[in-house]
Amino acid sequence: MATTAARALSQKELDIQMMLAAEVHLGTKNCDFQMERYVFKRRADGIYIINIGKTWEKLMLAARVIVAIENPQDIIVQSARPYGQRAVLKFSQYTGAQALAGRHTPGTFTNQLQTSFSEPRLLILTDPRTDHQPIKEAALGNIPTIAFCDTDSPMRYVDIGIPANNKGKHSIGCLFWLLARMVLQMRGLILPGQKWDVMVDLFFYREPEESKEQEEEEVAPPAVEYVPDYTGGGDWGDLPVAAPIAPVAGAEYFAPPPVAAVSAVSAGGWDDAAVAPPPAAAAFVSDVTATGWE
Repeated sequence: MATTAARALSQKELDIQMMLAAEVHLGTKNCDFQMERYVFKRRADGIYIINIGKTWEKLMLAARVIVAIENPQDIIVQSARPYGQRAVLKFSQYTGAQALAGRHTPGTFTNQLQTSFSEPRLLILTDPRTDHQPIKEAALGNIPTIAFCDTDSPMRYVDIGIPANNKGKHSIGCLFWLLARMVLQMRGLILPGQKWDVMVDLFFYREPEESKEQEEEEVAPPAVEYVPDYTGGGDWGDLPVAAPIAPVAGAEYFAPPPVAAVSAVSAGGWDDAAVAPPPAAAAFVSDVTATGWE
């Protein structure tokens, strides 16, 4: 029986497999009229399926636009959704762009009196519906906009819409990872056939509880086993008795009080015990010589 060697997958096929695993192709139950061209089919439950081939082509187009800008600091990557904030920060770290994670301050692109005012040459967004304010300001400032658009996303003022699932944390992280790798390949920092050593997991959103538990495990000191000082066996009566302290020659000591009461108690009991007489007062000897101040 003839056996054929398995054909090596191309880079595009590997990227499409990754996007399918991250559920980039799953849309919503609603579809915008401008997004119909990117829809492959509709499932029985009403969810639209996005054409992954067109998604990959739009990612390549967006990467070419990003590489065409000489200064990477003129590119702003923004995400108001929590699922895309970590991906935005990682994308800016590897490509050199500016990251704006969190709420957009109105007037960032239009009000020159603000301290955070900036005039970027390109704007990259995660969700056109959530990031509607920066899209409007970019349109007023003639700033080209790239956005990840779901099947129900409005396409107004979006110059390059990348059809993809922008609701899932794995989908958003996978898209930004692919876009960052394509940009680095076009800049010549990564060879076309070379695998990028950065894992896609770094672009995924992490729950605060999960990251906190991992930090506590890393910071927690190792457990030290308690070893008792006493290692002997038996009862307390088997312990050795300490030797009495020898008196020092030339030193004066006061005699301890008599222990007649203790012996009486041990013989008869508390009722028959005789009260011990009080100890005699010790004579006080003053060694201080008179100086005439008295």
